[in-house]
Amino acid sequence: MGKRRVMVPAHQMDFSTVKYEQQAIQAPHLTGFMLKFFVRIIEAPIIGALILSFMKKKNKIVEMLQNTVIPEKPMFKPEFPPQEAEPSVVIVDEEGDPTDRVKSALKCLPHYDPASCWSGDSLPSFRYWKIRDYAYAYGSKLVAPSMVAEEIISVIEGCNYHKPPTPLLISFDAEEIRKQAAASTQRFEEGNPLSILDGIFMAIKDDIDCTPHPTKGASTWKHEVRSVEKDAISVSKLRSCGAILIGKANMHEFGMGTTGNNPNYGTTRNPHAHERYTGGSSSGPAAIVASGLCSAALGTDGGGSIRIPSSLCGVVGLKTTYGRTNMGGSLCGSGTVEIIGPIASTVEDVILVYAAILGSSPEDRISLKPSPPCLPVLSSLENSNILGSLRLGKYTEWFNDVNSTDISDICDDVLNLLSKSHGCKTIEIVIPEIHEMRTAHLVSIGSESLCSLNPDLEDGKGVKLTYDTRANMALFRTFTASDYVAGQCLRRRIMHYHMEIFKKVDVIVTPTTGMTAPKIPATALENGESNIQVTGYLMRFIIAGNLLGLPALTVPVGYDKEGLPIGLQLIGRPWGEATILRLASAIEELCAKSRKKPASFYDILKTK
Repeated sequence: MGKRRVMVPAHQMDFSTVKYEQQAIQAPHLTGFMLKFFVRIIEAPIIGALILSFMKKKNKIVEMLQNTVIPEKPMFKPEFPPQEAEPSVVIVDEEGDPTDRVKSALKCLPHYDPASCWSGDSLPSFRYWKIRDYAYAYGSKLVAPSMVAEEIISVIEGCNYHKPPTPLLISFDAEEIRKQAAASTQRFEEGNPLSILDGIFMAIKDDIDCTPHPTKGASTWKHEVRSVEKDAISVSKLRSCGAILIGKANMHEFGMGTTGNNPNYGTTRNPHAHERYTGGSSSGPAAIVASGLCSAALGTDGGGSIRIPSSLCGVVGLKTTYGRTNMGGSLCGSGTVEIIGPIASTVEDVILVYAAILGSSPEDRISLKPSPPCLPVLSSLENSNILGSLRLGKYTEWFNDVNSTDISDICDDVLNLLSKSHGCKTIEIVIPEIHEMRTAHLVSIGSESLCSLNPDLEDGKGVKLTYDTRANMALFRTFTASDYVAGQCLRRRIMHYHMEIFKKVDVIVTPTTGMTAPKIPATALENGESNIQVTGYLMRFIIAGNLLGLPALTVPVGYDKEGLPIGLQLIGRPWGEATILRLASAIEELCAKSRKKPASFYDILKTK
């Protein structure tokens, strides 16, 4: 047979024969001069192609995409079988008014008691201010949105003088914030706020359109070739609910990295440890929320870009089902692995923001046939019974493949707590072909990213990219049309496996990342960094959400021995956001007492 390898059809796979293989990605760790030198070598016509071909062979990418017969037909975007309705939910109208959906979401939340929430005696040692806290403070005239705006503006302007710098925003206009806050303040004075989100400050990742700001994707040039005429659809929904949008949050350039490193505007620092990365690519949104500066933010997630930084910064991040949110008005609107989703400090705030922005595009409603969007009724008397009926799938060998047992041990402790407190049952599962899933995702997101940027790269903009982005682009150019099709055949196989697993379990549980926040090398600040080993650890558990379009969420559950946040990931069935949000809320309650205040935290809601 030579190099030729034939895969067994997915429906004939014997799961009992599957053996877990630890990832061993082989690539050099490069920063500074060596990174610049390496990029120039791999961009060279002949030697570059040879080096990249060698690296692809060492990591079995060529074997998988070119030497393997894959019997399945290609799946060029996620295709989901019909799903059963989730229990104890409220169905909302995705084509209706966002304020109506937010009102429905508010009714789903547990009772809010201002006295207990504002009394220091009854609170945990540390607690983030929630959206309902802001709304109560505004409605009670304890504080006004304009007063909060001045606090936020002061912090943002002060970040420019920090040592080291802490660049949270790429685009910021103090007068624009004051204008929005003044309008919100007037609505509260007149007793007519638009929704519970009125006066709530939010940041928007720099690959999502938000007027009057340019959309750069954290590059130095994208705004020169692409103008912003109006808000992205998700942003316009938030604005219609009264949210105050503070500007465009920092990110890894064009979303092509997992650390948040950005030599163009400076690298955002982790609020829990300034010498560490936030994770990426939604680095700014996660750091802004974790530091208390904003209640929520919008990020994008094509390869863990919401979940990774949310986990590393100790906040909640939701990656919705592919097609559940409309990608119109974003740099990544034409891809098949990426979504726009919310980041917030608490699960209930994620629910409120998710309710506002959800809604499939007309095209996706035709092709994906989504189940009606619904929200979990957390205030229901049957909520506890529903939690007790949940079956949690755990692939132990994969679950434990982390660089510190702190991560797997703490995540395990949470599963035990869920069993004792709610009766959730953990069931051992096996997921075949995890390495193949990673390869299929790489060729998919790589080919789609190259396609979206290629006109600009052919026009000479490639030399203006950061060095790690250029390294990625050099790799992506080596993928052929047949490689891409092979990746989509793998997508169908792996979708089949997951749908079989979801016949036995309701949620797949993993650590969110295989490591906590990595240190920022001093040599990486000026020219960037390429560290595929770190990327492998950070992306270890997140690929199914993107390649298969499944909903996935990270919720903070504890800290490692160095005080760095650890997240637990919940992966749900297609359109199963309500189930993972319900479970995440229960986990959050179980872990509330252990939550720690970040080293860099701003108590924005001051009510003297």
